[in-house]
Amino acid sequence: MTLFSQTVGTKFSEDSPDLVLIHGWGMNGDVWQGILPALSKKHRTTIIDLPGHGRSLDTPVDYSLPKLAELIIDVLPEQFVLIGWSLGGMIATQIALDYPEKTKQLALIASAPQFVKSVDWPDGTDKEVLDSFANDLKQHYQQTINRFIAIQAMGSDFAREEKRTLRERVFRHGHPQPAALEGGLDILRQGNLRPKLSKIQCPCLLITGEHDALFRCSAAQKAQTLFNNADLKIIKGAGHAPFLSHPEIFLDSLLSFITHSKKYE
Repeated sequence: MTLFSQTVGTKFSEDSPDLVLIHGWGMNGDVWQGILPALSKKHRTTIIDLPGHGRSLDTPVDYSLPKLAELIIDVLPEQFVLIGWSLGGMIATQIALDYPEKTKQLALIASAPQFVKSVDWPDGTDKEVLDSFANDLKQHYQQTINRFIAIQAMGSDFAREEKRTLRERVFRHGHPQPAALEGGLDILRQGNLRPKLSKIQCPCLLITGEHDALFRCSAAQKAQTLFNNADLKIIKGAGHAPFLSHPEIFLDSLLSFITHSKKYE
């Protein structure tokens, strides 16, 4: 299976780790375009298109977190800092679990270990919301993606600009494959990584938006306690895509974490 990846920047020193950016549901690596120049000035940075998204046209039959981690690891550097947004954060978490010797640090952007609400996870998203996306996807493909984009921008100080940017980039390299969209939604609807988070030993950073409608601040605060070593940054005025709405604050938090965190012992 061919997976698209692109690496920019150079390896400046041993204290300048490789960065890997993993996008969210329905998108592609171009979603990072606005912050990529700042990151690649200090770090060699790799972006990927998830299977069935953007320039990665192939979609595995088994669209599960372990399978995606297995496919992605083949195009990554020897060691890296993982940065995952939304669904990409769940995949990044799975990579950190499966390949701890390669994962130096883990940064999760608006990414829940479990997105759907349950009895023991009351701050999650209502199951009916994601179920409706799954049902509508087969009937109204493009409209469903646009609806999801609208929810991602909801509550942001710059919602209109975010929606315009996401809509422009989501179809830049063609339409995501329906099987990949269905598989990704199944992960969001059914995935639960909460019981495994305590196994992650590397330093972790959770960044979320104050008004995120998919990963609420209260859920982010609870998720932080499940890690051995995790910091939490809540960006005021941001929704589900803080790297788009508040890039300077986002970059300051992320680069400070990369520079100053030490391996958990």
